[in-house]
Amino acid sequence: MKIALFGYGRMGKMIAQSALERGHSIVAKVDIDTKDIDFSSMDVAIDFSMPNAAYGNIAGCIENGVPVISGTTGWLQDYDKAVNLCLEKKGAFIYASNFSLGVNVFFELNSHLAEMMKNLKQYRVSMEEIHHTQKLDAPSGTAITLAEGIIEHTDYTNWKLNGASENEIPIVSKRIDQVPGTHTINYDSTIDNIALKHTAHNREGFALGAVVAAEWIHGKVGVFTMKDVLGL
Repeated sequence: MKIALFGYGRMGKMIAQSALERGHSIVAKVDIDTKDIDFSSMDVAIDFSMPNAAYGNIAGCIENGVPVISGTTGWLQDYDKAVNLCLEKKGAFIYASNFSLGVNVFFELNSHLAEMMKNLKQYRVSMEEIHHTQKLDAPSGTAITLAEGIIEHTDYTNWKLNGASENEIPIVSKRIDQVPGTHTINYDSTIDNIALKHTAHNREGFALGAVVAAEWIHGKVGVFTMKDVLGL
């Protein structure tokens, strides 16, 4: 496939390497200073840009008939607009807060555990996420997705960064140099603790998952998630 990269930072470079290893070509590297974009050269686009650029990148691809997947976080106030545009134009779009194949299995385990714990009121849930110091948003998009999975199956109504009321899930965000990403969900009672944890050893899993999603979406029409890609 001919893949265009929107955003060519560290993740973009790693995605390029993964795509080339899987036999694809990189036909565009679109960054903040890019003026002219040849959408006709692309089979699919992968967006790992900045929060203020993501919607414009996604909309441009959809308007020009290019399937697009996005792993950019911090732009979700415009997510419904992107979905509606995709449906209107009969495009193809996947957003994921995390494209790691392991993390998407972790999402499913998190939802299943939350459903199991919903009637055990003696347990209080909390979450911690740790990322490298260059990560701009907090909490991480992955942590928000995990919180939403818990809220869907329990009496919790929201999440809150660094402190929470009784019906909110407290999330602690830490930024430590060279940490690709660690997420821990704790269910604490006075008697014991149940913990569910995912630790990324590097960013290669995120890059591979993005390329796998790009391979899967090529030739399809609709709005999808990584659950569709992995058949979960």
